[in-house]
Amino acid sequence: MHVVVTDPDTLGAATDAVEGVVEAIDLACSRFRDDSELSRFQAGHGRREGIVSPLLAQALATALRAAELSDGAVDPTVGEAVRSAGYSIDFDALPADGAPISLTVSPVPGWRRLRLFPATRRVEIDAGVEIDLGATAKALAADLAAAAALVAMHGGGVLVSLGGDISVAGDPPQEGWHIQIAENSRAAITPDGETIAIRSGGVATSSTTVRRWRRGGVELHHIIDPATGLPATGPWRTVSVVAGSCVDANIAATAAIVRGAGAAAWLDGAGLPARLVDRSGAMIRVGGWPAAPDQTS
Repeated sequence: MHVVVTDPDTLGAATDAVEGVVEAIDLACSRFRDDSELSRFQAGHGRREGIVSPLLAQALATALRAAELSDGAVDPTVGEAVRSAGYSIDFDALPADGAPISLTVSPVPGWRRLRLFPATRRVEIDAGVEIDLGATAKALAADLAAAAALVAMHGGGVLVSLGGDISVAGDPPQEGWHIQIAENSRAAITPDGETIAIRSGGVATSSTTVRRWRRGGVELHHIIDPATGLPATGPWRTVSVVAGSCVDANIAATAAIVRGAGAAAWLDGAGLPARLVDRSGAMIRVGGWPAAPDQTS
């Protein structure tokens, strides 16, 4: 987690606000905590229904919106598929290598088998459906955290980065927020790294190269193609997108990994600035994403 503010005197208040949002999202949405609201709600194997908290309802609404906007490429019903691929515990505790596992090509249940009634916060999950909010909850946390920090700061500007999902709020620095783009959000900032500047909204990067593991000599990753129930096999290893919010940037970046070869045209048609990196390391920039410094066009 990184919190950056324009006024150093507000950093403490901003950080406290961000930590509060992150803790609340984790307790509401984590599939790695038995005591999270999501884990408790969907415990069991039959049909589950009931009223959820406002925060979980917001996270579920965000996930359903992502599914609708992406034509199902980003689908919250991938829970069982993610676990079956070996991602069953927190990633920091996940063994990097292991014995073979059996994977079956099978579409995920589909987001329409999760129903949310916003006015009452009633949720219905069909039998056999396991929800995983990993694709959108972190980006939602970044947006909510930046907004909460701005309130706590009583003005100024703030940038929040949660594992590379970045949201900004308030008044930006004079030259905008400078953000270095990398596959791994933990990578050190370097003088020669590709850097962009934004004044509002958010940036998100989805990658198949960081959250990877090996089972039986086969490389697997965490971005599931809902059409197959298996890790996405398209040409892109990393996609970065700028949008009006971190959530929208995250939806587009994740959907692009799943969509594969047609993703560049899809992003360009949507007017979203994006940088796509294929498996060989070649890059495509669309939607007004700035050219690399050594490029003339």
